[in-house]
Amino acid sequence: MKIATWNVNSIRTRLEHLVGWLEDNPVDVLCVQETKVVDQDFPRSPIEALGYHAYVSGQKSYNGVALLSRSPLTDVSTGFAPILGEAIVGDLDDQKRVITGMLEGVCIVDLYVPNGSAIGSEKYGYKLRWLGMLRHYLKALMTQHSNLLVCGDFNIAPEDRDIHDATGREQRIMASDIERQALQQAVFNLGLSDAFRKFNPEEGQFSWWDYRAAAFRRNLGWRIDHHYLSPSLYEQAKSCHIDIAPRKLEKPSDHAPVVVEI
Repeated sequence: MKIATWNVNSIRTRLEHLVGWLEDNPVDVLCVQETKVVDQDFPRSPIEALGYHAYVSGQKSYNGVALLSRSPLTDVSTGFAPILGEAIVGDLDDQKRVITGMLEGVCIVDLYVPNGSAIGSEKYGYKLRWLGMLRHYLKALMTQHSNLLVCGDFNIAPEDRDIHDATGREQRIMASDIERQALQQAVFNLGLSDAFRKFNPEEGQFSWWDYRAAAFRRNLGWRIDHHYLSPSLYEQAKSCHIDIAPRKLEKPSDHAPVVVEI
């Protein structure tokens, strides 16, 4: 089974790129983030023409997640509330950032973690609250599923080797100590492991590059798109790689797909 995650930064803008990539890389499931489109306007036809089923949770102009699967998924749900309840989740499902489905005994969770904007900002506080709720959500899922795969744009570089230049990273969004601690509690402390680092220990491997300052050409990137696996899946993982080819296209997403094979 091959599962990919890709922040496409607007699926309608990047539809040709996505369709072309799926033609060349027919993964079993593509987990998409930042679709930026309401559900009724999601471009299903070109995706379904490739033989994929589309499960979506979107909103106008911002956020949005989708699962594109070659085989039908079961138990598809959106947001935290189906597992945790609306009373606990509160406003954290207002932004469309979570979609979950089952395929062949594997529970796949597709996430778009808030960026946080700037340390100490209101959006930063929201990000930390959201990550706290994610911990409760994943903990509940792990009691139900031994095979859990959690992927998406986490907007956090877990380690200094995941940033092209970690100088002063403590004061930078996506790398502050508090964000990393929140990720530790939400993911690693639950027993989930980073699939990419199982196979790729080296520095200089990134999944996101700013559009400015020729960052991609100079490889001034960050690794913020991840696959986290439960112990049983981690042992079964065969490979995990970042495909930088789509980032070389004209007007690309600023993110590259990350593919794991189980």
